[in-house]
Amino acid sequence: MPKIKCCSNKKISSDLKKTVDFLKIISEENRMRILCILKSKPKCVCEIWPNLDLSQNLTSHHLSVLKKFDLIKSNKQGLKVYYELNHKILNKYLTNFNLVLTK
Repeated sequence: MPKIKCCSNKKISSDLKKTVDFLKIISEENRMRILCILKSKPKCVCEIWPNLDLSQNLTSHHLSVLKKFDLIKSNKQGLKVYYELNHKILNKYLTNFNLVLTK
């Protein structure tokens, strides 16, 4: 039986693993909601958590997970930290996901 291309090439397999991890991260509903909230413009946690029906601590945890995976970037302005989408990384994972599904 021939090997499937996305499983046989080490580079593609590495990208596939990262894409699976990406899907696990965004499969959590609140993280997906955070990404949706951030699509219009950068926001601080004080603008995000009231829209989630979560505590500020839990919202910060989800932001931390997204940031660790480079799906969002942060920028400190005075006492506030503003979060924004990292479009370059998001597009990379979406492209990888598309490559897995297409011939």
